[in-house]
This record gives sequence, structure tokens and C-alpha cells, in this order.
Amino acid sequence: MPPRTGERKHQILQILAEMLQEPKAERITTAALAAKLQVSEAALYRHFASKAQMFEGLIEFIEQTVFGLINKIQGDEKSPTEQLHAILAMLLAFAEKNPGMTRVLVGDALVNEDERLQARINQLHDRLETTIKQCLRVMASEQGMAGDASPRPANEDPTAQANILLCFVIGRWHQFAKSGFKRRPSEHWERQWPKLV
Repeated sequence: MPPRTGERKHQILQILAEMLQEPKAERITTAALAAKLQVSEAALYRHFASKAQMFEGLIEFIEQTVFGLINKIQGDEKSPTEQLHAILAMLLAFAEKNPGMTRVLVGDALVNEDERLQARINQLHDRLETTIKQCLRVMASEQGMAGDASPRPANEDPTAQANILLCFVIGRWHQFAKSGFKRRPSEHWERQWPKLV
């Protein structure tokens, strides 16, 4: 029995992600993707109108997974410092578990593809930065209420600090992708965390 439409779409995206995690992955063509799935290119286009739509499917998966996990962290963790630590650790771990998705997150896989895909990844980065900034603002206000007089210049400007933290995460993703997935994003994380906040 052939897979149902939803299952086949999922299977196409799964194979696309697997192809992206090959360390020397070239630009992926629909012909190569169809061959890997052992179907015709026409069969792919029954599920997705274009290759750009396939990449949008991957980006949607990333958004739903990452922001779903962030919501869970914000519901579970009590202190904003613990939330921030858990969110950053999750972003590093997500890349580590999903090498193909990492190439989408850093834009490598989107070179020569539809411009709107990179714009969508940029939006995802902006949303992550906003989430980080909110954690930092709550941290700063709690420290203020606790009468913490110790100097914390980084938290005085949550916008700048959020940008530094996101740049750190994206840098680790980039290093992972460019090393052929050898340099794990979470490597040294616990030792780096105190230096970041």
C-alpha cells in the first residue's frame, strides 16, 4: 500500500534533511532527491509545488520544534537565568541532533535557492533573539528587585547582550556545519556559559 499524502510529504522532508547532513553535500537537486526516494520527479511535485516549498517544510519543522521546546522550557523552569541557560543549551543540542537542519539554520543549504527562504531563516533568528532578550530583561528586573548591587554591565543592555548570545549560538552552528559535523555545538558549553552571562 503506498504511503498516504501526509506520510509521503514527511518522508520527502526526512530524506531531504538526511541528504543535507552528508558532510560534502552539494546543492541538492529534485532529481537526486527523487532518485534517493526511488520515485519520479513528477511524484515529488504532487506533494510540493517547488523545491523552495520543500525547504519551507523543513523551516516550518524547525520553527515548530524549537519554539515548542522554548515554550516548554519557559513553563518548566522557574528562574529566568535557568530558562536562558536551558534555551541556549537546547538550541545547541537541536543542531547537534539535526545536522541537516543546521545547514538550513546557517543558510548554507539555501544558497542559490529562493530568497524568501533566507528571509524566513532571518525572521527565525530575530524571534530567537527577542526570546533571549525577554529572558535577559526579566533577569535584570529580578536582580533590581532583589537589590543586587553587583555590577552587571551585560544585562544593562539586554538588546546588545541578546545579540551576543544569539551570535554565539549561530557561530557554534556554523562551526558544526563547516567542520563536516565534527565540532559539536555543545562542546565546552557548561564552561562557556558563565562567561556569557
